[in-house]
Amino acid sequence: MEEFPLRKFCLVLLLCLSTAAIAGSAKQIYAYKLKTIDGEPTTLAPYKGKVLLLVNVASACGYTPQYAALESVYEKYKDRGLVIVGIPANNFANQESGTEAEIKTFCNRKYHVTFPMMSKVSVKGDDETPLYRYLTDKSANPTIGGDIKWNFTKFLIARNGSPITRFEPATKPDSPEVISAIEAALK
Repeated sequence: MEEFPLRKFCLVLLLCLSTAAIAGSAKQIYAYKLKTIDGEPTTLAPYKGKVLLLVNVASACGYTPQYAALESVYEKYKDRGLVIVGIPANNFANQESGTEAEIKTFCNRKYHVTFPMMSKVSVKGDDETPLYRYLTDKSANPTIGGDIKWNFTKFLIARNGSPITRFEPATKPDSPEVISAIEAALK
């Protein structure tokens, strides 16, 4: 019987731990408690098996016109399994100061938003919502972690719930790099 070298053992152990960590984080993404824009308690669990694009949005920001591109991308890819989730936050220059009803009305009237919208949360600071604490945690997500710098930061989540990549606010939702990442995730 061949001896199992320590190096092979370590590689197998590392692979097993990495797989377990990915599976654990995938389950975790669906457990975070949120509220819909209408105030109903929810989680991301209804979107299991879908590709998610989570976006911290604001109604009075220079990037607010990205709502139009978000809606366009959602309409184009929703039948293939993409769900865009708008998550309002008022962390930057008071650019989302309205109530949930005001946010919903604004999004519907100005941008005809049909993708799911959540109630307002905090995406940084002492009151940061647990979902964003997880997404920005560099130890849990070394490739996408880091503080949210402004409104319209986009997190792409795989069908299995694992974070794939992050796009900063200036990257438009219909830019080639976002579209390419979405199409790869949908395959």
